[in-house]
Amino acid sequence: MRSLPKWVDKIQDSDKLGQSIYDLCFNPDGTQLIVAGGNHVLVYETSDGSLIQLLKGHKDKVHSVCYAKNGEKFASGSADKTVIIWSNKLEGLLKYSHGDSVQCVAFNPLSHQLASCALTDFAFWSSEQKAVQKHKTNVRINSCSWTNDGQYLALALNNGIISIRNKLGEEKGKIDRSNSSAIWAISWSTNKDDQTDTLCVTDWSKTLSFYTLGGKLVGKERNIGYEALRVRYFPHGEYILIGGLNKACVMYTKEGIKLGMIGDQQSSWVWCCEAHPSGNFVAVGCEDGTISYYQLIFNMVHGLYKERYAFRENMTDIIIQHLITEQKVRIKCRDLIKKIAIYTDRLAVQLPERVIIYELYSKDANDMHYRAKEKITQKLDCSLLVVCRDHLVICQEKTLQSMYFSGEREKEWNFESPIRYIKNVGGPPGKEGLLLGLKNGQVWEVHLDNIHPLLKVTVADVRGKKKLAVVDETGLCQIFYARSGELYFQETNANSVAFNTLYEDMLAFSGNNSLSIKVMNFPAHTQQMSGFVVGLTGSKVFCLNGFNMNTLELPLSTPMYQYIDKKMYSEAYRVACLGVTQGDWEELAHSALEHLEFDIARLAFIKLQDFTYLELIQELLELQQKGDYPHDVMLGDIYAHKGKLKEAAKLYQKAGQEYKALTMYTDLRMFDEAQEYLGSNDNSDLIRRKADWARNINEHKAAADMYLSIGEVKSAIEIYAEKGWTDQLVELGRRLDKSDRASLLAIAQHMKKLNQSSAAAEIYRRLGDSAAVLQLHVEAREWSQAFALVQNQPQYNAIVFVPYAQWLAESDKFVQAQKAFHKAGRSEEAFKVFFQLTDNAVDECRFQDASYYYWIVSRQYLDLCKENNDNREQYLEQFKVNEKLAEIYYAYNTVHKYLEEPFTSYMPEALFNIARFLMIEAAQRRPKGVSHFSILYTLAKQARKLGANKLAKQLFDKIQALRIPQKFQEQVEIASISSRARSYSDPEELLPMCYRCSTYNPLATPSNDCVNCNQKFVYSFVSFELLPLVEFHLEDGINDEEAMRLIDTPLVKKKEENWEENVSENQQTLQLTQIEEEKDPFTSRLVEEEGKGVFVPVTVGRKTLLSLDSSSVLVCKWGPPLRYQFFRNLLPDLHISVCNSCFKCFHVDDFELQLLQNGHCPFCRTSPDSVGQDGNDDFLI
Repeated sequence: MRSLPKWVDKIQDSDKLGQSIYDLCFNPDGTQLIVAGGNHVLVYETSDGSLIQLLKGHKDKVHSVCYAKNGEKFASGSADKTVIIWSNKLEGLLKYSHGDSVQCVAFNPLSHQLASCALTDFAFWSSEQKAVQKHKTNVRINSCSWTNDGQYLALALNNGIISIRNKLGEEKGKIDRSNSSAIWAISWSTNKDDQTDTLCVTDWSKTLSFYTLGGKLVGKERNIGYEALRVRYFPHGEYILIGGLNKACVMYTKEGIKLGMIGDQQSSWVWCCEAHPSGNFVAVGCEDGTISYYQLIFNMVHGLYKERYAFRENMTDIIIQHLITEQKVRIKCRDLIKKIAIYTDRLAVQLPERVIIYELYSKDANDMHYRAKEKITQKLDCSLLVVCRDHLVICQEKTLQSMYFSGEREKEWNFESPIRYIKNVGGPPGKEGLLLGLKNGQVWEVHLDNIHPLLKVTVADVRGKKKLAVVDETGLCQIFYARSGELYFQETNANSVAFNTLYEDMLAFSGNNSLSIKVMNFPAHTQQMSGFVVGLTGSKVFCLNGFNMNTLELPLSTPMYQYIDKKMYSEAYRVACLGVTQGDWEELAHSALEHLEFDIARLAFIKLQDFTYLELIQELLELQQKGDYPHDVMLGDIYAHKGKLKEAAKLYQKAGQEYKALTMYTDLRMFDEAQEYLGSNDNSDLIRRKADWARNINEHKAAADMYLSIGEVKSAIEIYAEKGWTDQLVELGRRLDKSDRASLLAIAQHMKKLNQSSAAAEIYRRLGDSAAVLQLHVEAREWSQAFALVQNQPQYNAIVFVPYAQWLAESDKFVQAQKAFHKAGRSEEAFKVFFQLTDNAVDECRFQDASYYYWIVSRQYLDLCKENNDNREQYLEQFKVNEKLAEIYYAYNTVHKYLEEPFTSYMPEALFNIARFLMIEAAQRRPKGVSHFSILYTLAKQARKLGANKLAKQLFDKIQALRIPQKFQEQVEIASISSRARSYSDPEELLPMCYRCSTYNPLATPSNDCVNCNQKFVYSFVSFELLPLVEFHLEDGINDEEAMRLIDTPLVKKKEENWEENVSENQQTLQLTQIEEEKDPFTSRLVEEEGKGVFVPVTVGRKTLLSLDSSSVLVCKWGPPLRYQFFRNLLPDLHISVCNSCFKCFHVDDFELQLLQNGHCPFCRTSPDSVGQDGNDDFLI
């Protein structure tokens, strides 16, 4: 900011004594200055300082003047206790008086009501009211000011209090300041954008403070170092003027930050100061009668680097603007900003006493958040300032210095002429390059790591890398090659030049209110523009017009077309990428394509997203690579795509490829034009194309007839099928010869889709395709017909039984599905179905179903043993594994329901036996979904109920090592503790007894075998009680059928008693003798085998079999390859039943109850009536 004196005047009386200037003001348009000088009111012309008129009306010192905002009148207040209203024609309108000297006057900015304040009272006057309303005060009033909206008047009192009055003179508030110093000057902010009214207050304690209408202090009080007599805001409220005993008028920001002094130091007190309505001039009045009128010049402090532009606003703020994204960010420095420099991620700000270096928060190119990095606490005098990555460069006249951000100076360069311009051209950190334009026309290049500068040209705005552009004082813009210094071209009447940062062969220069764009040596494109061009990026030009930086969108069509005219398509594409219209892109794309510049054309069509032309270019490139595609044919293809059909046809004909012209016209249904290019062998092709066209326009009957006329039966069949014309298909099928198998099969397929199974079957039978006939029945789910056909042709089993099995599986008939899969020879699929079913059942806790599925799988493996001798041992092993899993899941279902459901129908003894069975079996294998905790906890719980405390304690100890579910933890802890308080023993009636050796086994035995004789226990599969059954084997040479015959043989009755007579000398006796019975052969066999330590099965011969009672023998009649299993019931009075399907044993009562409740075996779900039935009937479902 600079202040230039425009004119000065000094008011003196007749004795040449200076008359104090107590107040002054401007009229609203700023053409007149009203001055209170001595006893008079003086009116000056502001343009040249000439006195327009001296107004006489007061008899004593004039203390205050004020002009109404509407420009119709102004008022003056004097020590003679009067107020005079003057018109804008400088005529007196009205005069009224106060009881004391008038100190200040102020017009309401909206209603133009006049407030006048004397020592002991204040008054309101308006043109609408005849009487003057006066209000008394007890304290002297020194100053007054209206708010922007004219609702309130602030009165500055001599006791340091500010009274807030409304338009009626009523006190609505009071600002009671802690500092009671007299207030001589106040002013409400004139900034209409502020949300609240702000009052600026100065007092005789040398402080400056700001208050809201409610009396709240804004910010902090500032000590200005002198007593203020007058404070005034600029018209728009951006700055404040303060004058006083410092003999100067000082300008501050609206926050109270000192900016500088207006003009020079005065020789006496400054009583008043006022800003021109335009804000560009300031008038100052002094104690000695001096009136000074200054022009304010606000220098443009800014910096530009590529798309980042930083400039000063309100003297203390920095605005950083991204010229591409239009983002802006403000940095408040709270001090006068003297210089700004910006570079990539750095920003340097010179303040009066220091330099602050800012950096970006991140490396993002669009990031606009800056933070302070370094502070150089030095007062630097410089004319130019440049910031680099790690350095600060300052210029003072002919000297250039670089310093670190710490303030340490590094290098210094001296030149013969003053430096006028510095351009930072970038470079690695610490090695940045600077181009310097000197006053004498020289351009030097300086690198921060080199003390020696390099003279570039002797010719001063510098731009570019490969080229160098300079503008001298005469407006001559010259472009040089940077390395050789050779002149490239020059232009006159230029004031600024800028290279395009994205395309250096393009530059923009401005001058004579115009902007010119130039590429290479082509004529420049000119358009109207005011200001200076300072940057060019892509299609955006940055123009500085006065204090405003504008971003304009630049049309680059002209340079692009200049390149196209010269066939320079690569350069034209680069220009287009900077920004052209959609139509320009289309012109570039088609022009490049017609000149076979495929790379440029492809890029342009990608921009246009024209996939049709992209496919064409790809095809042409592939043909071009083959090397046998003529140039004319390529052009013909291009013209054809552009719709230039005649030109394309002529090019095809010229290249000797008339067929392409024929294809083109027929594709477009232009058959008349196609006749011109028809060859000798092309008639069929033309008919085919006509048929295609007829088909496309829905003339299907005509199209089919044309296809048949040229022998294209397949196309005719497709039309008949598409329209559902079954009669025509049947007729065509009967007309065709049997040798045309493909066409007949196509007709049959379409007839199937049209649900004409009988017609399709007729064709298949005609062709002898039995498999297809079967497939028809399968697809129609006509299973009985399919089974009837496949009985005589077993090689087609898979065709029928596989889909039949799938249908059964979808209908939840899994057992029948399994049989069907096996019938079709697809055992893998059968197993896959059931393994998936078992996994699902286990996941859903349906353990009864899982048991059933495992039983079915086990039986399937047993069936495979009959059919496959090679893998018999493997299948038998799988049979045993799945059989055992079925038993485990069957038993676990009861345990799971007992723990999860609130009630159970099982007695504690049954739960005890089931859990004990599971503990032994699940310990050997851990099936999925079977909880070891559930088994042990159930067994322990029932053991406690039945008095088996020893077993319960052992089980609770094992449970402690398991992961116990949350809901059972408390119960387990209580039961575990209570079990320790009971006797450590198990009741003998609970111990399992072996019926073979009569040995009692411990409850915690690791297996289901006797610990003495190793005989396997047999359980009842409802209550899981031990059954008195002992398995016996047959001697070698006895087959199952013979054994059954021997067992069923009735027993022979023997004599039971006999009398024998004995005669001796002394006596004669009759003695009853009993024939010794033979020992029970089965019992003797048991006794003989006891005590040998290893398991030796009971083996019986024919004699023993004859001695057995058939009612005490249970037989499990396993099918081959397994043999029958024989069991002897050692307690014949205990009736035992065997399921003839799964061969599980049950107490008769339990089994019969299950049959009554469920109608089938509880384990295998087989009803007694269905056992032994032939499963072939299942296939008739």
